[in-house]
Amino acid sequence: MRFNKRRGLRIYLPIMALLACGLAIAQEVTGGAGQDWPMAGHDAGAMRYSPLDQINRANVARLERAWTYEVPTTPNSWLEAFESTPLMVDDALYFATQTGLAVSLDAETGKQLWTFNPYGAASGKVRPLPNRGMVYWRGKSPETCDGRRDGDDSRIFYATPDARLFALDPATGKPCKGFGQYGSIDLREGVAKFPKLQYDLTSPPVIYKDLIITGSEVQEYPSKGNSGAVRAFNVRTGKLVWTFNTIPQPGEFGHETWEGDSWKDRAGVNAWPPLSVDVENGLVFLPVCSPSYDFYGADRKGNTLFANSLVAVKAETGKMVWHYQMVHHDIWDMDVGSQPTLVTLHRDGKEIPAVVVVAKEGLVFVFNRLTGKPVYPIEERAVPQSKVPGEATSPTQPFPAVIPPLAKILVTRDDITNVTPESRKYCMDNFGSALPARIFNPWGLDTTVIIPGTMGGTDWGGVSFDPNSGTMFANSTNLGAVGMMKKQPEGAPEAYEKTSKWGSYARFEDENHYPCQQPPWGTMNAVDLNTGRIAWSVTLGVVDALAAKGVPKTGIYNLGGSIVTAGGLVFIAATADRRFRAFDARDGKELWVSKLEANGYATPLTYLGKRTKKQFVAIAVGPSSRFSTGASAPTVVAAYTLFPEGQTSPAQAKLQTETRLPVELGVIPGGVGREPVEITPPPAAPSQPIPFSHRVHLTIGLPCNSCHQVAADGKQMQIPNVTQCMACHQGIATDRPAIQKLASIAKAGGSIPWVRVNHLPDFVFFSHQKHMAAKVDCAVCHGMVRNMDAMRQVKDMSMMSCVNCHNLRKATVSCGQCHNIGY
Repeated sequence: MRFNKRRGLRIYLPIMALLACGLAIAQEVTGGAGQDWPMAGHDAGAMRYSPLDQINRANVARLERAWTYEVPTTPNSWLEAFESTPLMVDDALYFATQTGLAVSLDAETGKQLWTFNPYGAASGKVRPLPNRGMVYWRGKSPETCDGRRDGDDSRIFYATPDARLFALDPATGKPCKGFGQYGSIDLREGVAKFPKLQYDLTSPPVIYKDLIITGSEVQEYPSKGNSGAVRAFNVRTGKLVWTFNTIPQPGEFGHETWEGDSWKDRAGVNAWPPLSVDVENGLVFLPVCSPSYDFYGADRKGNTLFANSLVAVKAETGKMVWHYQMVHHDIWDMDVGSQPTLVTLHRDGKEIPAVVVVAKEGLVFVFNRLTGKPVYPIEERAVPQSKVPGEATSPTQPFPAVIPPLAKILVTRDDITNVTPESRKYCMDNFGSALPARIFNPWGLDTTVIIPGTMGGTDWGGVSFDPNSGTMFANSTNLGAVGMMKKQPEGAPEAYEKTSKWGSYARFEDENHYPCQQPPWGTMNAVDLNTGRIAWSVTLGVVDALAAKGVPKTGIYNLGGSIVTAGGLVFIAATADRRFRAFDARDGKELWVSKLEANGYATPLTYLGKRTKKQFVAIAVGPSSRFSTGASAPTVVAAYTLFPEGQTSPAQAKLQTETRLPVELGVIPGGVGREPVEITPPPAAPSQPIPFSHRVHLTIGLPCNSCHQVAADGKQMQIPNVTQCMACHQGIATDRPAIQKLASIAKAGGSIPWVRVNHLPDFVFFSHQKHMAAKVDCAVCHGMVRNMDAMRQVKDMSMMSCVNCHNLRKATVSCGQCHNIGY
């Protein structure tokens, strides 16, 4: 869920002409006989299927890097992954970066055609945000994008990190005249009641006729925030056409599923994954996600429609046609996190227009997309109930009864990993008493494990589908989550919050970030949707550090999706091992693999070059703080094509020379590093209630731990209380005013309101205990305290200082070592 924008308005007639051309365009921009890739999911129904077969099972081994485009980045862009699936229309690629830069390339050479930067010189200060793609529209307009009258028109739409929706000229990258104000509209307008709270758009909008339809990302904490309503705008003017309230308002269907006023100002219940469109039947499918706060629902009792639901609405009006809720009263952040895929199935001699969704929990739901009736039975099964005060979990949850889960949904003590003795011991010591872990385990007041967790199952990459065989392909991660509910002080945003000693988004993994259950940790799966049977399932990904020790292939975390082609191939990157793969669609055999500069957390695309008549496969690649890190790795768009046997392309040779795989999951390849540097000039020392000289106390030989004990969580160092101070000063320097003040505080039973000098942000998990065990001297981080009469911060304690120091000591710089990042 996530943030801003601007809007103007101009209306043109005649209406009938616009409607007529809009429908033609929705069909036309499916790409010339499948040679283009005009939408992130290839088609409006997101099958991610290409009819191209020049690259096939017989020759895929000859696939090599054709060209590499290095994407302009900012110093902080790596904090979010480069997840964009480029579009390819008329031999040009179009994509957007996580910092809002729009780029067009020649699809056959990778030559830059244009860039559009909405932030100019301020781009380096932009908070990065995933951008998973653009959408292309073509039609006729009374005023075209470039200002001509009554002509053929085309536009590229995309959202920026501050929630502006831009319409750009595909030929030049310039904002379209007449669309909103200066070519953009502010998506926050009308829905962002809380200006300082999150509202943004991470997935590409969708097109139906002359409408551009948008979901949104909003905050997951606290529970009160901006609306997640889905809206449609006119593609030419940016004028709002309709709104679908994902939280039903009074008088609307489903409002009664919210208790009392719990619906008011509720964040969440938004459609952050991509939407899908049934052009022929005029339907839009909305994957609606969990309500906020994600992990506590005592203030929102009931099933709270349309949270965690697939909703079909009329594309022209936004009126609901049908819905199905896949999780009741969600307290696990189990979003309907992937784009619905529209398919045609064949069962009992009949064609069924269907929609399939694989949710975060790894369950596969298939519906008749016209009626909402399940194609395969769905059972309501009893699930464990919460014991957290005030919580009211649903007694049952829906489970597909035919298609098996694509992710592990139960882990017992017998399933604990043994990839290394250290990993097994860590997992048993820390989580053994909390097992079994299972799907829909309610968070308890003690450590609880659920599987899959928020980063497990199938996420926004969704599925691909071969219409010839009726086979669906989906990648999945087997990864649990850990936490417990803790009562919060009076006046806190939530009465209970999920936490743990490893952070609020802790994962079921060891210190090296290896999942605590037996492999496989990542899988690639094929399901025959005509029968509901698993066709095949293979391990996806490798942990190089374990492979080097002789551990059989384990699989690995994966984010992103696959595509399937008429050449009988399934292409996917997605894995946190810097690799791009091709599988045989018939049996899952890995036929081709290429090393990448960084992880490919995007869905690839394939297309046919108009000039060369060559088929290309391309993927967005870049560093990320999710699962693995590497700020120094390049961000690129990489394209591959066939080369004669025995010939190595120049781009491939360069790739083989420069590509370095990390030696450990989640580790940044670092330089020599250095210790934290001094701040110049250092800030002034804060005023303390009682003067205290570190110089005096250390000069007489007192060790640091005589006054500073490690807190129970290992994070903060405790500041001495009045009792500790008086233990020494009952007979020492009693004539001094400072000690007399200390004595009077002690006599009154008071405490010393020391002002803490060095602060750790809430999102940092730092252990003084571990640093002391590693013999890191206090002066490394705090400077020459022994010379200070007044304590002040003298060393830079930024994240980069920590990374540099860890590199110096050859310590891990995995993000998960100091942060737990939710999704």
